[in-house]
Amino acid sequence: MSRQFDVVVIGGGINGTGVAQAAAAAGHSALLLEKGQLGEGTSSRSSKLIHGGLRYLESMELSLVREGLRERTLMLRLAPELVHLQRFMIPIFKSTRRRPWQIRIGLSMYAVLAGFEKGTEFGTLPRSQWSDLDGLITEGLQSVFYYHDAQTDDQALTRAIMASAASLGAEFQENAQFINAELGKEWSELSYRHQGREVSVQARAIVNAAGPWVNEVLAAVTPAVEQRSIELVQGAHLVVEGRITKGCYYLESRRDGRAIFVMPWKGKTLVGTTETQFSGDLDHVQALQAERKYLGSILAYHFPAYRGKVTAGDCQSFAGLRVLPAGKGHAFHRSREVILETHGHPSPRLLSIYGGKLTAWRATAEKVLRVIATSLPQREARARTSELPLHPVD
Repeated sequence: MSRQFDVVVIGGGINGTGVAQAAAAAGHSALLLEKGQLGEGTSSRSSKLIHGGLRYLESMELSLVREGLRERTLMLRLAPELVHLQRFMIPIFKSTRRRPWQIRIGLSMYAVLAGFEKGTEFGTLPRSQWSDLDGLITEGLQSVFYYHDAQTDDQALTRAIMASAASLGAEFQENAQFINAELGKEWSELSYRHQGREVSVQARAIVNAAGPWVNEVLAAVTPAVEQRSIELVQGAHLVVEGRITKGCYYLESRRDGRAIFVMPWKGKTLVGTTETQFSGDLDHVQALQAERKYLGSILAYHFPAYRGKVTAGDCQSFAGLRVLPAGKGHAFHRSREVILETHGHPSPRLLSIYGGKLTAWRATAEKVLRVIATSLPQREARARTSELPLHPVD
């Protein structure tokens, strides 16, 4: 007889491991399946930020920002070895589209939405300190604001979450390739391939946390379920030789006004990100030459010491994929709110996660558990995810 689990999660990224942790904390039996290694997909190719999303204030996505800031505060407390507060600088030049008064209003709102918790301090740097900002160009510089957000190692955080889930009884399989699933009234049958053999398990609820592969998973489900129309957007980053030591920089692209981050990262400098429509092989996502040139030119303009390093190939690059709802207009202006799509009524047997943010992984997992609660038996909770410490995995 197939093994039975309350929850089976497909996808071992930040959202999938978060759901496994939330399910185990609520007392449920849980199994997570990852076709490769935990966190090696999109969850290892982010901008490495735990933040509220300052730029989302422009589109008045206040609930999204508030949620992110709340989760940032929690992560700083629960995972101090993995999530670190960083000072961010916003240089304002004569050519900058966002004026100082707009930045000040935005930072004030950011502090209010964070409840004036730790890390909400902001202000402007005196002109006497501008020459000490990692070689930032000062020609045309009018003001430099500072505020705080947090930085993490995204893959290490993902592994720490799964370790927490496992300590509560959740199981996981790496190199486990999902094959298909058949939805039933009480139990659903799910098959996957592991170590050369096919394995079948039963689940009361299946959570599709496959990220960019979300619709590929749905295509292998019977009875057939509707797939939401999505757009895959590539975000590229550069990792350049050279060290940023004074914090992180929130820059504005002179070409299109996009927000670009320049940050310290493991003794080098991380630059990102882009938003390019993607239509290639999901298993082979790479930064395009145009993206490298775009990011390199922004870095070199603001920090002249880096000129020539990118074009000379003195850098690495990586790219990940975001799942956004299909729609008109540029992806940069589309909402980052997570979408939870259920299949089966009145008790959902399958839930698919579309999109989401690295920062909000825990909040997303709690929402998932609330949505599928009617499909699950009553269990005695083991813990609260808002109180579970996270530690690096050796």
